[in-house]
Amino acid sequence: MISLKLIVDEPDIVEKINKHLTPQIRVWGIERTIGSFSCYQACDSRWYEYFLPTHTLLPPHPSSYLAQRMEESADEMNDRDAHEGRQEEVKGFWKDVEENAIKPVLNSLDDDIRAIVSKALYEPEDGIPQIEPGNEDRTALHAADIDGSSKLAASTGLTQPSERTQDAAIIIDAPVLHDKAQADDEIQPRTDTVNGATATTNAPVSLPPQSLGSHETINNAGDEVPPHTPLEPSRKDVLQEATKRLKAAYEKAKRAYRVPKKRIERLQEALESYVGTQNYWNYTIQKTFRDPSAKRIIKSFVVNPNPIIINGTEWLSLKVHGQSFMMHQIRKMVGMATLLVRCGAPLSRINESYGSERWSIPKVPGLGLLLERPVFDTYNERQAKKFERETLDFSKYEKELEAFKQKEIYQRIFDEEARDNT
Repeated sequence: MISLKLIVDEPDIVEKINKHLTPQIRVWGIERTIGSFSCYQACDSRWYEYFLPTHTLLPPHPSSYLAQRMEESADEMNDRDAHEGRQEEVKGFWKDVEENAIKPVLNSLDDDIRAIVSKALYEPEDGIPQIEPGNEDRTALHAADIDGSSKLAASTGLTQPSERTQDAAIIIDAPVLHDKAQADDEIQPRTDTVNGATATTNAPVSLPPQSLGSHETINNAGDEVPPHTPLEPSRKDVLQEATKRLKAAYEKAKRAYRVPKKRIERLQEALESYVGTQNYWNYTIQKTFRDPSAKRIIKSFVVNPNPIIINGTEWLSLKVHGQSFMMHQIRKMVGMATLLVRCGAPLSRINESYGSERWSIPKVPGLGLLLERPVFDTYNERQAKKFERETLDFSKYEKELEAFKQKEIYQRIFDEEARDNT
């Protein structure tokens, strides 16, 4: 919405303006307001929408560092039964994927290639799985955006930090194969250490060079594979092709996932923890706990219980209504809720994040986020009535808005996600 001085006596002015605009920019209507009206100052609250692929609610792969920490933390807190109960509806997902999607690919490979790929996928080194079967195709072990004063427990929501974890927070998930490292533009890659294990933040963790052929490995059948010399260029091409096939198999399996109703209900429960007036300083940047501007009002946060399927991927629509929002706040709120659900962690971690201790909370990609509409309730109830002006209500153009969103916004989100696997 914009406010300006405009001559509106000309007939069909809206249509004439739209003829000079690109299809991605539309004028829906023009309403006369009071002379002092400012759409920025008069806005009471805003509605935002976030589209989330449901496969982001899947638990981390059992071979990943995050999955291993989840298991350890559940035992440390004597929370094993409750933790497994929170993951009951997705139990066995990755086992089925390995059996039905990954094994056929591995079994089609030559013994030496299969051994290298298997080791890259499943065998950890120094506690962290090594997942780079080739030089071109890498598996990114995703790490949360890390603040120097953040902690592992805050991000996973599974346990309190020990002295050994101190100010490091690493969220790593694998195997999800990527053609290239996907680093957050706002955070430079750097190395962090947790319990003696080193990982690179926002960069892939790679196989050491010798894993491409200089030591013994074990194939799927458990037979020892003799040491072999470094691969010839042609064999490297075969290895890279195998990695691409595995990547495609994992992505296809994830996109085929259909979220159970119980999982959606748990996500809704997490989102409800944000409703009310809270201190969201951990959900933005460059604000301290005592900064009064970090307190924001969330009026509602709702997930549509009926997912939609686009291009073979299932999506959920999350809508949040708040008075105002800070930088990254919505992306971090969705990120925290998603992380807790997928990890089977206690949702009470959200309420704990409002405290004075710095937490590292990952933010979801900006791709699925859009401003749906501003709200002008105070202006409508006071100035508009007093000066006999039309109310500012976007519902008048609901049909046109929905058609525009489907064509120019939603479809672009779905197409970009299918292309880039953001």
